Amino acid sequence: MRGRLIFSFFAELYRLDSQAMAMTDPDGAGPLTGGYDLDFKEPVLLDADDDGVAEPIRREYPPVRVPCQVEPEALEALRMLPSGNTPRSNIDLVFHFKDLERLGLVDAATGDALIRPSDRLGALYDVLGDLVQAVRTPPGLYVTQARPSGFGLHRQRPRRNLLIVTFQDRPAGRVLA
Repeated sequence: MRGRLIFSFFAELYRLDSQAMAMTDPDGAGPLTGGYDLDFKEPVLLDADDDGVAEPIRREYPPVRVPCQVEPEALEALRMLPSGNTPRSNIDLVFHFKDLERLGLVDAATGDALIRPSDRLGALYDVLGDLVQAVRTPPGLYVTQARPSGFGLHRQRPRRNLLIVTFQDRPAGRVLA
């Protein structure tokens, strides 16, 4: 028995496409010198518009809505974000591996979740699909940590149960289509 989420919402996630960033430049004309820093797991700074100021560049996969659990204090902090009144700069969401597997967000070879650092939270929706809270970008909320927690209650065949994901506000990169 793997359990389930309580008081579920849907998180709209924009996953960072690090492979595309490593292969093409912002104009799509050739290889990128830099693009994605594999050590720091974030976009590098590039001066894409020749204004003398380097900007982080992001390429993202299309958004996906994933069932999640939001703790009440995290939801209250998220409500205060648009007014600039953020008591803290991080929010934890809990995802169930059963949902991640169904949506193709688990690597079949390793069993790792495909929600990774630098992915972005776009909004939260209720179970009927109505918008609860949009996340203003910039500053945005980005994954800084995704850690599995628990293996369910089945003793003969334990399977990953929950994924706890921490989102923090960080400078947003310029999104390229």
